Amino acid sequence: MTVTCPKCHSENTDSSKFCSSCAAPLLGSGPETPSPTKTLQTPIAGRITSSLVAGKYKIIEEIGRSGMGVVYKAEDIKLQRTVALKFLPAQWTTDPEARERFVQEARAASALDHQNICAIYEIAETEDGRLYIAMAFYEGESLRDKIKREPLKVDEALNFAVQVAQGLAKAHQKGIVHRDIKPANILLTKDGAAKIVDFGLAKPAGQVKLTREGTMIGTVAYMSPEQARGEAVDQRTDIWSAGVVLYEMLSGRLPFKGDYEQTLIHSILKSEPEPISRTRKDLPKGLAQIIDKSLSKNVSARYQSTEELLEDLGAVAEGLKPLRAKADLFRGRIFGLKKVYAYPITAGLIAFIALALLFVFPKRGQAFESIAVLPLENLSGDPRQEYFSDGMHEALITNLAQLSSLKRVIARSSVMRFKGTNTPLHKIAQELRVDALITGAVLMFRPGKLGPCIPVPGRMTKPSNG
Repeated sequence: MTVTCPKCHSENTDSSKFCSSCAAPLLGSGPETPSPTKTLQTPIAGRITSSLVAGKYKIIEEIGRSGMGVVYKAEDIKLQRTVALKFLPAQWTTDPEARERFVQEARAASALDHQNICAIYEIAETEDGRLYIAMAFYEGESLRDKIKREPLKVDEALNFAVQVAQGLAKAHQKGIVHRDIKPANILLTKDGAAKIVDFGLAKPAGQVKLTREGTMIGTVAYMSPEQARGEAVDQRTDIWSAGVVLYEMLSGRLPFKGDYEQTLIHSILKSEPEPISRTRKDLPKGLAQIIDKSLSKNVSARYQSTEELLEDLGAVAEGLKPLRAKADLFRGRIFGLKKVYAYPITAGLIAFIALALLFVFPKRGQAFESIAVLPLENLSGDPRQEYFSDGMHEALITNLAQLSSLKRVIARSSVMRFKGTNTPLHKIAQELRVDALITGAVLMFRPGKLGPCIPVPGRMTKPSNG
């Protein structure tokens, strides 16, 4: 099932809250969330009234709330140590899905024995049946509180970024994606260690999904584009979030702006952040490029693993140039197209879009109310250039969706399943319920060799049954 966007008429999955093309709210998506830095689905939980839990934990005070419960500082009277107790909200105690997610958090975190991940001691139930997780308590503060006071020094931000990346690398090696990396979920101990906490939204590999694909989960301000669209995510979504955190540590503000969920998601999907170098003039060479690569909207242009990110962070910390991040290679837009390259493609892009517009308004006066742009073929044969053809494809769809003469432009997510297939065009058109299809191919040459990017002319096809 699909839902048509009331603004740009693109098609989206029925579980999406916002249009994947223009980020407009879809019908039935509900009101905007007032806080873009609050974890979605944060519960309203009752307080623990008993001073003694499970016969051994003495409650001292509440110290925080997360996406899956309330956290208390407590004393383990048997082992004589201070611990943190996280309780599943009372109203969720009888909810099988909530209980399973809570247990999943304990399992995920307890499987990760690492100095940059909060240690888990046990998961158990209180006398009245409330689930809780007992974990290490750290004297210090959250990274969020530290950033609130002032931006961090460069070496300090680099140090914490490396530690967070090391913790994520351990989680990713175990097949666990955190999905809610943000300053509030990073604790800083008094001895300078960074600890990742709150694996309540973590997704272990191979486990049954506890949320439907197409449903957003996480904290909006730190969501990757694919996470904001409700798509499947992997370790690269944590890398995006880590990039947002690094940007915030250095600048004291978020890279993407928006007072409400909808406007912030639109910024994440469509806007580029202000270059960090404009805010901080004291950055070591290459650090801005690391942030840029981490925040690439195209997942294939982003760091593919935390090991790659650590490699570049380590190089910059030692005063060397990052090997994987290159200056200005993946930033900016030209006519709506991501600038994932530093090649002279402007003229070719204009010609390609102009060609498509001529097809939409043919000389014979024939007009189409609905259209789909099929994935562009990468003629280079180099799989590393797939991001380029995908970027051209997305840009063309976005531009066509803004034409008032077209009532429906099929969303990119709906046509990507035809990439690399031999499905007859008339069957594709029937399945997508469109009047016409645009097909094409892209070939890119590096400057100084054969010339600039060359969009190979596509064609407008009005499918028939033959």
